[in-house]
Amino acid sequence: MVEFPKKIYNFSAGPCVLPQEVLKQAQENCVDTNGAGVSVLEMSHRSKPFVSIVETAEKDLRDFLCIPDDFTVLFLGGGASLQFSAIPYNLLGGKTKANYLTTGNWSQSASKDASKLCSVVEAWPDSGSKFNTIPDPSKWIIDNDSAYFHYCLNETIYGVEFHDFPYDKVTSPLVSDMSSAIGSRNIDWDKHAVIYAGA
Repeated sequence: MVEFPKKIYNFSAGPCVLPQEVLKQAQENCVDTNGAGVSVLEMSHRSKPFVSIVETAEKDLRDFLCIPDDFTVLFLGGGASLQFSAIPYNLLGGKTKANYLTTGNWSQSASKDASKLCSVVEAWPDSGSKFNTIPDPSKWIIDNDSAYFHYCLNETIYGVEFHDFPYDKVTSPLVSDMSSAIGSRNIDWDKHAVIYAGA
């Protein structure tokens, strides 16, 4: 058993401190996962033990976030940033435009990637990259013929966060990057087409 060093507490917006019990269980599972004789890092993704792990993870996530049955849960590599391109690839559906509300670094990066695949209609074109507030929804520019409307729930770098999103303003399918806030509040699933988050 590895002796853990004195704990340092990290209060940054990104990676967080995990309880020692969680780290110890992860350490044990890196040698022998649930008595399978191999770690989860070594087993086939088609094996019964691995399939059981994924099924349990999905069930636990659905229970924790109250995800309805009509939503598909995908566990993907690449973090949330990979979805910046995957969203337009999968949601444009023949349309050529998508709305992006850019309120910080993450939504700005998502918009930049989308612009390689479609015309981005910026809902807040006069931000001037001064992301210290949420623009007044009555001033948003929204193209109702766009394939979808994308926003980031919590922009950690600039500290801009939606507490009450004005759902009535948006008629196209709503897409949200909830990376930094997922699990911190109830989600109105009926209002969203896609929610993604990086762990």
